[in-house]
Amino acid sequence: MERVRMAEWFSKEDYTVAWICALAPELVAAAAMLDETYAPPAAFRQDPNDSNVYSYGRIGQHKIVVASLGAGMSGKVPASTTATNLLRSFPKIRFGLMVGIGGGIPALIVEDSTDDIRLGDVVVSMPHGEYGGVVQYDHGKIVHEGQFVYAGSLGKPPAILLKAIQSVQKQHDMRGSSIPQLLGEILKERPRMDVKYRRPNTEDHLYQAEYEHPADAKNCSRCDARHLVQRPARESDEPVIHYGLIGSADRVMLHGPTRDKLRTEKNIICLEMEAAGLMDSFPCLVIRGISDYADSHKSDRWHGYASIVAAGYAKELLNFVPELTREPTAVELMSDMSKTLDQLPAQMMKIGQVFQPLASPPQQAGIAFRRDGLSSKAPGSRSGAQRHGASYSAPAGQAKRKRV
Repeated sequence: MERVRMAEWFSKEDYTVAWICALAPELVAAAAMLDETYAPPAAFRQDPNDSNVYSYGRIGQHKIVVASLGAGMSGKVPASTTATNLLRSFPKIRFGLMVGIGGGIPALIVEDSTDDIRLGDVVVSMPHGEYGGVVQYDHGKIVHEGQFVYAGSLGKPPAILLKAIQSVQKQHDMRGSSIPQLLGEILKERPRMDVKYRRPNTEDHLYQAEYEHPADAKNCSRCDARHLVQRPARESDEPVIHYGLIGSADRVMLHGPTRDKLRTEKNIICLEMEAAGLMDSFPCLVIRGISDYADSHKSDRWHGYASIVAAGYAKELLNFVPELTREPTAVELMSDMSKTLDQLPAQMMKIGQVFQPLASPPQQAGIAFRRDGLSSKAPGSRSGAQRHGASYSAPAGQAKRKRV
């Protein structure tokens, strides 16, 4: 696969796709997937408030701008800041891809060979039930008998990406994925990447959720093998692609029982730390390579490989995304959403005026409107809408997962 490094100049308006990552291996993987790399845009003046450092290139017909959160930075706030600043400097961006590593949540009961998540697999955010693809699992309220209720759904990925995902799924079912081929070509062209980004030779061990890693042990050599979960061997080492809900929070998950509870209660299949900072401020799809099982046995050995298989899926996806000039920009999409939210108080006031004659006093109808048109009870109030973001309803059922 030939890669041509070019000094060709484009304007900032030519860039339509943002690729955001957090860690250094994720940034390397992104750069390795570009078909061409470019110099900064012609006469480019970065917004004074934008502290991001960018790299530029092309995948297929799309001009890509790549940004990372910065060394030592992680979590929702740095991710949101990075995306906001990027849109200041590149106003024609249509959508973003958040690409990197995540912790997988294995199925407690494996009904078939594609129902479990293994190290090196890829998880793609997908709307499911009341959620748009990402669940901020550390944000909510404690209600009756101490039950924790999640505060709602974050925005779903752009429609053009959801349609492209179906094309990827069709390709995988008919001909398989190009990820193994992409990885082989990259490592052949860049032998320095081989050690860190090739699939590790270490075994993929999953321990029972309740079994804690020895506190003073640097690796799992002292872990009790009697607590290993027995799983059938796969026919191939190629990554399996899973589609479903991704959980996002500011803290690293290192507790097996809590991890399993998230899958049981909400069907979350992957955990990470940045997506919740993007989904309601930036139209985005989240792609995560599985580098650990979100338990106390977490290590960094799979970071490189997980980063590059996630980047490989992102490249596959972009090659199915059509030309974007007619698509609204990310700024326009978020502006439209903001206008919709601003209109909700007036709409709720009109609803209150209609129902008020039917109930005396108004509280009997379950509607308690304040003078500003908002209601602490009405789920469509402005505060609720801002907190919950865009919602999505889809048929209930298990998250879909496809073998590559």
